[in-house]
Amino acid sequence: MRDLLVSYYGDDFTGSTDVMEALASNGIPTVLFLGIPDQAMLDRFQDCRAVGIAGTSRSESPTWMKEHLAPTFQWLKGLQAKICHYKVCSTFDSAPDVGNIGTAIEIGKAAFGQSLVPVIVGAPQLKRYTAFGNLFAAYQGRVFRIDRHPVMSRHPVTPMHEADLALHLGRQTDLPVSLADLTLLSAPDANTRIDELVANLSGILLLDVDSAESQVFAGRQLQRITNAKGGFVAGSSGVEYALINAWRTAGMIGPGVAFQSPGKVDRLAVVSGSVSPTTERQIRTAVADGFEDIPLDPLALVGADAGAALDAAVAAGLVALKTGRSVILHTALGPSADRGADIDQLPGARHRVGRALGTILRRLVETERLSRAVIAGGDTSSHALKELRVDALTTLLPLPQTPGSPLCTAHGGHAPTDGLQIALKGGQVGADGYFAQIRDGRPF
Repeated sequence: MRDLLVSYYGDDFTGSTDVMEALASNGIPTVLFLGIPDQAMLDRFQDCRAVGIAGTSRSESPTWMKEHLAPTFQWLKGLQAKICHYKVCSTFDSAPDVGNIGTAIEIGKAAFGQSLVPVIVGAPQLKRYTAFGNLFAAYQGRVFRIDRHPVMSRHPVTPMHEADLALHLGRQTDLPVSLADLTLLSAPDANTRIDELVANLSGILLLDVDSAESQVFAGRQLQRITNAKGGFVAGSSGVEYALINAWRTAGMIGPGVAFQSPGKVDRLAVVSGSVSPTTERQIRTAVADGFEDIPLDPLALVGADAGAALDAAVAAGLVALKTGRSVILHTALGPSADRGADIDQLPGARHRVGRALGTILRRLVETERLSRAVIAGGDTSSHALKELRVDALTTLLPLPQTPGSPLCTAHGGHAPTDGLQIALKGGQVGADGYFAQIRDGRPF
């Protein structure tokens, strides 16, 4: 593939589609693979200018990362894109033992032979902001410092208890962390001062983004830094949003493109492993709109009779679908129903719950020949989508009002899911009417 602008690895599947949406909606053809593709699959997407790998490192250990990320980074490096991005969630939730962003940066830094790795987390498009190194995120119309955020400060696996990203990363890596803050990025002599800052700098450099204006400044400096220091970067989809303006100004890309609605489907199948209150509201709203909700016991899906529990879930879903109703099968309805403490007593159970939900969804799609589906929950999506026997995704319909959760087209060798329209929704992403929005194919 020639003239690639960016290659990337997403630490979960929903975050990976977030980047794909940002690029595709700005006129950059993008394909997202679910693993390193063979040459035949890669050749199907020769027109793409961005290539991603959807991964699971957000829910994995540093030991897993050291084994799996290094060969993936080497493959991405071989694509010779101008930028290679390790993509993390815009809430930056991570911990020393799970989803360690510091470890991932160390591995990428070594793979690309760089002394310095720039990091951008702020993405105003997603209502995520960084100011003087501290992260803020919106929830229900208000903006909270991330360690006071009603959802992310209580995340069931990686709660965010520190808003200062340098301190947060300092618990995950020994690499020194420096900051290009808002005042530096907006200074009249920013180029000179940034050059002086990075000349002998090693480790990690955070770049603040708290607005459309500072995003332009950060994108301009990120392009300059990567030209001088190497193309491996880390951060949220704020990396792409920052670079898009710089690329467009330099004439490297054209204008954005318009996407046509794929229209409404009669029935939609949703599986959810999210415990977020946002997803809870979305499920309750969908039920009021005519969806059938089917509660699932996550422990039963990974217990001694897991096969029987899975069969029962499929049977219940089929009953609803055969009556012409859309269906949502969920393992929790909000934080009060979280069984995470019990699940964590069983080694590997969280991953197995995700795979079980993916198997349930695949069987519903196969039996009822569904053309559209949704997986809710970032960690859930990372493990569930693989069970659909899909090899790649492309953007079908961006959702500009709720970016980060587009409707995608699946590609692969399994006929029932080749061409499936599917959305992957992070727990805290989307408006209350999200599931009906996907069913109806509405961009707004």
